[in-house]
Amino acid sequence: MSWLIAGTVPRADFPLVRGQYELRGAELAVAGRIVKVARGTPALLAAAAAAARVLGIPPLETILAGDTGKGEGSRQLYAELAANPPPAPIAGLTFHYLLPDIYWHNQVLWALEALAPKPFLVADAGFMYAAKMSGFAAIYDLFTPDVGEMAFLADERAPHPFYTRGFLLQDEERVPEQIARAYGEENAARHLLVKGRKDYVVAAGKIVAEISAPDVPAMEPIGGTGDTLTGLVTALLASGMQPEAACQVAARANRYLGFYAEPTPAHGVADLLPFLPRALEQALKEAEVG
Repeated sequence: MSWLIAGTVPRADFPLVRGQYELRGAELAVAGRIVKVARGTPALLAAAAAAARVLGIPPLETILAGDTGKGEGSRQLYAELAANPPPAPIAGLTFHYLLPDIYWHNQVLWALEALAPKPFLVADAGFMYAAKMSGFAAIYDLFTPDVGEMAFLADERAPHPFYTRGFLLQDEERVPEQIARAYGEENAARHLLVKGRKDYVVAAGKIVAEISAPDVPAMEPIGGTGDTLTGLVTALLASGMQPEAACQVAARANRYLGFYAEPTPAHGVADLLPFLPRALEQALKEAEVG
């Protein structure tokens, strides 16, 4: 079954496109359009495509729109998905950078709820914000927040991560407490993959794994490495791997990506991609041994 990745690119001249896409070096090709790989949804798409090759699964599909922060492209994408959801059966969807819009989020969610079987739903970035704000977070199967976003999920009153109480502190020691609070307020998906100096894999409110090695501090200032993690877990889920295992393998692979690439802060995601196959293969090998 297919898997659809929905998101935006920061270009006002980029139209709504939909279909299979291909990774070509440091660029993505979709529906006759070329997108350079940097941070954001293009980074997620690139990581998912590179991982799909390693896993031997068919190319993933995407729906993209240009949006420079004004929301027009996001609303166009929301409307398209609400009116024309993927035909069933579809294995899953990953939602990424979209302007949070509760009305349109709900329209899309209801359209997907009508599919049988219900696809696996992953949300990150703006779409995760909308999912939490809508009150339907618990319907989702996986959220992939970073530490700041985890604080947002734990704060029942915050309308956006910028307004989270204590958001600027980003105290990683409080993550377990925030996980418990997010589930208590029904603001979390069935699974969480929390991205930070230590990655947490959570199922039904219980921390089932903590991944902290290899530790590559140089990865932290590189924009888009959280997006590559979401791309990795997307491809692993699309391959049929169970959520807990997919999250753990993705977290390790993303860390090995930095380990093998030996990046500096001047590196971008495109510079890391050549090392992704080796990183994923190492993480898969460790999962087999474990």
